[in-house]
Amino acid sequence: MTDLKKRFLLKAATLMSAVAAAALAACSKKEEPAPAPAPAPVAAVPAPAPKPEPLKIAFAYVGPVGDGGWTFAHDNGRKAVEKEFGDKVVTSFVEKVPESADAERVMRDLATQGNKMIFGTTFGYMEPMLKVAPDFKDVKFEHATGYKTADNLRTYDSRTYEGAYMAGVIAGKMTKTNTLGVVGSVPIPEVVRNINSFTLGAQSVNPKVKTRVVWVNEWFSPPKETEAATSLINGGADVLMQNTDSSAVLQTAEKMGKRAFGWDSDMTAYGPKAHLGSAVINWAPYYTKAVRDVLEGKWATGQAWWGVKEGAIDMVSIAADVPDDTKKKIDEIKAGLKDGSFSIWKGPITDNTGKVVVAKDTVADDKFMGGINFFVKGVEGKVPGGDKK
Repeated sequence: MTDLKKRFLLKAATLMSAVAAAALAACSKKEEPAPAPAPAPVAAVPAPAPKPEPLKIAFAYVGPVGDGGWTFAHDNGRKAVEKEFGDKVVTSFVEKVPESADAERVMRDLATQGNKMIFGTTFGYMEPMLKVAPDFKDVKFEHATGYKTADNLRTYDSRTYEGAYMAGVIAGKMTKTNTLGVVGSVPIPEVVRNINSFTLGAQSVNPKVKTRVVWVNEWFSPPKETEAATSLINGGADVLMQNTDSSAVLQTAEKMGKRAFGWDSDMTAYGPKAHLGSAVINWAPYYTKAVRDVLEGKWATGQAWWGVKEGAIDMVSIAADVPDDTKKKIDEIKAGLKDGSFSIWKGPITDNTGKVVVAKDTVADDKFMGGINFFVKGVEGKVPGGDKK
């Protein structure tokens, strides 16, 4: 074999070895995974908005919450607010706040404590609230039964005379002596209006009825209320109504075998045998609206006077022995008050001196109703201070 041929074969072998080695290396090489894609940028999540602070609401009560009447009814309204608005509100109350200079101190304390809405629940708080309101412009003040307002003070009331009238209708039917008795608190138009409406209701079914009144000059005084009720019964009254805040009048009637009504709240349990019905106030509709006004920024000063029409006044738990035709009449009165077809104070109405105070076919307006200082025909005596302007 020639040298040239040997060199050719050696070169070819070397080339084949290199190709084989390259192929073997390629076969043994592991496939590298594709690089992972870069993570998408994470959008920034805004922090949750801070929860608004609850509206702090305070109630000032003239009596104890356990009085079974006026203050008890207001406190039921407070509880209705808590149920309606949950953690949007925080409520508190101060009970047995006297209608005196001390009321001003309490109102200031409540405002200083951060309450942005304050309810004063009796007539005698009017002047103290008027003094305090200008010093706390960011607080909404609500005054029950008053008639003076300010930029941040408005008034509200219930047409308790509607309940008194319905009680009178029942009393006029149930009396055997034709003598009714009323234990009066203080002789302001609200109370005088209720006494008169009670008498008008009784006279609508029994013209022979007369009404006697004993004043105790306090809203809540069970001993005085008991004494007054006893005096009325001893004087011949066999059916009693009250415009005071405790259950003492009904309890006295129960003990003395006479009949009476619950006032402001359902008082059946305090004298089940004596109880003829309860003229109740439901403050929940107004309190709910007032609080919602503040929460929604819609609150404005003014005056509200709610009754049967708005669900604020009712006659409940009428006794089983009240005749069916009387119960039917009560239902008709309620319906008429709701739709406006019935008016309690529609003339002719005379006072107990014979003077016409509401002309025939005339319906007394709210201004007239708010200033009543006389007794209607059938009520004995004079309104204390009623002849003074």
